Amino acid sequence: MKKTILFLTAVVLAASVYADGPATLLNPSRNSLKIFFELETGLFGVLNHTYQSGKSDEGASTFDFVKEGGQDILFPFDRYAGGLTLNEKHRIGLLYQPLTVVTNVTFREDVMIDSVIFASGTPMEIKYGFPFYRFTYAYQFVQSEKWMFSAGLALQARNASIVFKEVSGNQMTVSQNVGPVPAIYLSGRYTMPCGAYVGLDATGLYASSAIINGASFTFEGSVLDASLRAGYPLRRGIDVFANLRFLGGTAKGESEYVERTWSETTQAYTENVLATTAFTIGVTIY
Repeated sequence: MKKTILFLTAVVLAASVYADGPATLLNPSRNSLKIFFELETGLFGVLNHTYQSGKSDEGASTFDFVKEGGQDILFPFDRYAGGLTLNEKHRIGLLYQPLTVVTNVTFREDVMIDSVIFASGTPMEIKYGFPFYRFTYAYQFVQSEKWMFSAGLALQARNASIVFKEVSGNQMTVSQNVGPVPAIYLSGRYTMPCGAYVGLDATGLYASSAIINGASFTFEGSVLDASLRAGYPLRRGIDVFANLRFLGGTAKGESEYVERTWSETTQAYTENVLATTAFTIGVTIY
């Protein structure tokens, strides 16, 4: 909530000191370069989430975060974006998506994660952190009073951190890393005569190591961030909207990059599947 208030305050101050008679809240009509800010806030739930570090035939557990890890409730969801458009055709955006969930649960069975065995009856604190930054470039192919369609490319920097820790502090396993994720971006919108609009956008990709980075080890992954939005302009330069979003991805394979640091997994094989849905309300200021 504090971040939300600070964000909105900064935007209002920026608008109030703008010196050249804006056609919208932030942008003069004669400028070919225009800026925008966007904020979403709401709730998200986990539809499916499993994780495995190590191979099953070596005793590793496939851990279900929803059934076994306490991710069976709703969690707060925030999303921050900003960027610019050039000549109404080129759109560059930067997105920050915080996504960290900390839960507490008592294990009812023995669980082995990353060669560490957590015994049945052990009170646990589990952290799943997957915040990311995303840079997007899109070109607007269609633009009319009713229809808009754009497409482009995105580069996402994931900042993953997975921690299983006994509440007593006796045992803990940590797996974390940073990595780039390229993706394709698509966006479309239909605007009604009253000014209300509905839109659909998606950022996603499926890839294997052979296609993306030429790595010699077996790896495959996917990401999909898709939303259905309904919005309405309150005034020139301020839109409000409601959003239904799916956010998920998969990662599966054996890495040759094991134990380079003490916070990386000790196992070459990992598998991670995540699917979430979020309902948010938000504001776009431009």
